[in-house]
Amino acid sequence: MEFSKLFISLFILQVSFAFNLSIQAAPANSNLFREYIGAEFNNVKFTDVPINSNVEFHFILSFAIDYDTSSSPSPTNGKFNVFWDSDNLGPSQVSSIKSSHSNVKVALSLGGDSVGDGSAYFNPSSVDSWLSNAVSSLTDIIHQYNLDGIDIDYEHFNADPDTFAECIGQLIKTLKKNGIISFASIAPFDDDDVQSHYKALWKSYGDLIDYVNFQFYAYDQGTTVSQFINYFNTQSSNYNGGNILASFISDGSGGLTPENGFFTACNRLKSENKLHGIFIWSADDSKRNGFRYEKQSQALLAISH
Repeated sequence: MEFSKLFISLFILQVSFAFNLSIQAAPANSNLFREYIGAEFNNVKFTDVPINSNVEFHFILSFAIDYDTSSSPSPTNGKFNVFWDSDNLGPSQVSSIKSSHSNVKVALSLGGDSVGDGSAYFNPSSVDSWLSNAVSSLTDIIHQYNLDGIDIDYEHFNADPDTFAECIGQLIKTLKKNGIISFASIAPFDDDDVQSHYKALWKSYGDLIDYVNFQFYAYDQGTTVSQFINYFNTQSSNYNGGNILASFISDGSGGLTPENGFFTACNRLKSENKLHGIFIWSADDSKRNGFRYEKQSQALLAISH
């Protein structure tokens, strides 16, 4: 009898401990703000963007692509080149913004939607050759630009999901192990082909991915607050345990806009301890409206989280 009591007590203690661990491990509210910059070559600078000292701020340079820089770009099997506005967003500007603001980190994003006049494809010859080239070329770029992390934003694929998962997962693992980057994120959206690739990556390497920059603005224009919350919960299930960030596009072309309730949705997520951060595409577009919503996003995130 005493033995069974002891066994039951130990079992309850074990369950309680596991439960507490799961609570501790669950993502919580964060003051992380992230913004893509440099893809549209409209002379936007880091210093144009308002930076609230009470948030963690990530600029994401858009994009580094494994294509050559000819007039008709071709895939290079993991040999990355800079395709963002490096005249305005070069190594000296990166160093300057980071030294001026201790809360700022700068990352680069890989892939993107297009290169030249065509789509930018993930197009590896093999896992090993792509990985070797990617580690080498990205290490050089990250050192040259004094960068802190990478974001994965491939949107078109000439490889199956498992190959994508191995290439990208091993890339993140190697760059982290070598001390080249301190964080990594992915940027999927609600498309069957895109999701199949990123969910395969998440399944095998999700523990190495710090943030999920889910492109909620790829949903239809006119998305409502309740729809946005439903989308958010769906993607939180798809990327279970991940830090899913809320997002909008600053030209208003899709998803839930600030005018139609984006910040209402964010406050609701915050009340449920689910606001893991906000990101915006993009500073290039926001330049036209004076970065109004960058200020509002950061003000919301800066309130005690």
